[in-house]
Amino acid sequence: MAPPRNRRPGFSRRAQYGLFLGYVGAIGGALVGAVLLLLSTFNPPAYAMVRGFFAELTTPVSTALAWVERGFAGIPGAVSEHFNVQGENERLRKEIETNRTLVDRARTLNQENRRLRQLLGLKRESADAVVAARLVSSTPTSTRRYAVLNAGSLQNVARGMPVREADGLIGRVIETSLNTSRVLLIVDSESSVPVRRTRDGLPALAKGRGDGKLDVHSASLTGVGFKSGDVFVTSGTGGLFPPNIPVAVIAKDARDTAEAVPAANPDALDFALVLKPFLDEPPPEHPAPGGEAPKAAPK
Repeated sequence: MAPPRNRRPGFSRRAQYGLFLGYVGAIGGALVGAVLLLLSTFNPPAYAMVRGFFAELTTPVSTALAWVERGFAGIPGAVSEHFNVQGENERLRKEIETNRTLVDRARTLNQENRRLRQLLGLKRESADAVVAARLVSSTPTSTRRYAVLNAGSLQNVARGMPVREADGLIGRVIETSLNTSRVLLIVDSESSVPVRRTRDGLPALAKGRGDGKLDVHSASLTGVGFKSGDVFVTSGTGGLFPPNIPVAVIAKDARDTAEAVPAANPDALDFALVLKPFLDEPPPEHPAPGGEAPKAAPK
């Protein structure tokens, strides 16, 4: 048989206790409210003390609940901010990389323009300049050291002409075509340049080693001391290289033969200046008809 649909509370002890506690709570709440109302009306200081007491009890709980609420409410914003910050950082990194590339390119162009201005100024000051040309290639790893200029016979470049940069001597032309020239660098093992020391005029020879450096040794004396930092320039001996062009700087102290570095590094150059030889080659002697040399006129 099914139980009746509406059962009175008296049939359940738990329901009776719940109903009783509900009545007690309601009556107690009404009494507390009445007491607080009477205190607020007839004794405000006492009411303020009671209110402060309950505030002290409820404030920590309210603070904790507010902190938890703010934490949960801030989760979506924190997640969104995280992804926004990550995207912004990626954008800034790309922008910094782009700016770094532009800065490096600007520095390279600035250095190239500075060297070109120096070279053009040198060309204006030099009466024996032939043409300013670009170094289009070089051989930095081979024992034979050559470079190629984008100027040739059409630009009046000829075999044997010296080639220099603003910082010093580079080499000499050994082959030419219409628009290109091949240059034997001073660091080549087959290159030898007459030089002199700037501080005392000591004559010497700067010979290439094939490894990007030079050996400098005295041309006439033995037991000559070389000091680190000694500067050697072309002496003009031989009539090929004009004098006073920087050639080498001694790298470390030595007695007879010293290791030196070139004043101008061709591996880091963009432009070069082709010069006329210091002295013109003497005209060839033409023999007289019949194969005999012309005789001097009698005095």
